[in-house]
Amino acid sequence: MPAYYTYLISSLPALTFGLKLPFSLKEFFEVCSRAIPEDDLAKIKQEVNSPAYKLKGLKNEALKRWHIFDFSLRNELARSRAARKKKDPLKYLRGDIYAQPDITHIAMSAYRNTNILEAEKSLDLERWRFLDELSIGHYFDITFLIVYALKLKILIRWDKINNADRPALVKETLSSYA
Repeated sequence: MPAYYTYLISSLPALTFGLKLPFSLKEFFEVCSRAIPEDDLAKIKQEVNSPAYKLKGLKNEALKRWHIFDFSLRNELARSRAARKKKDPLKYLRGDIYAQPDITHIAMSAYRNTNILEAEKSLDLERWRFLDELSIGHYFDITFLIVYALKLKILIRWDKINNADRPALVKETLSSYA
């Protein structure tokens, strides 16, 4: 029988794409460590820190779907970039997963966007929407906590982007080409 973490999950703040980061991933793990068994916490940490192409050994069906989605999206982006550079895309693709038409559309829309930041935002928004779909039916279990941690990771990424010292980054980038 799966474990349910009703009190922990109901005490977590709701996450919304584009809004303020409620706490760090480390703080999230600390909160979880006080409310769930150590082996479940280890599963969450492993899932959040595992590479995107890790498909073998996944027992959770929702997480397999997440990895296949993210894997397919990355492959479609690599395919688009390789085509632009007139290179063989097969050198850059991982695995034998074929993207569904909606994933191809997501990748092409982002690829065609001339604003890199907006393209990245659209990709992360689609990842967020997919994670929302995965969480359906998982209201108080470990899958919910893993999806929450993955969403938190997306928010952390955008917090870093939004708080970056942009003039210093531009100066650093331009000086590396001089």
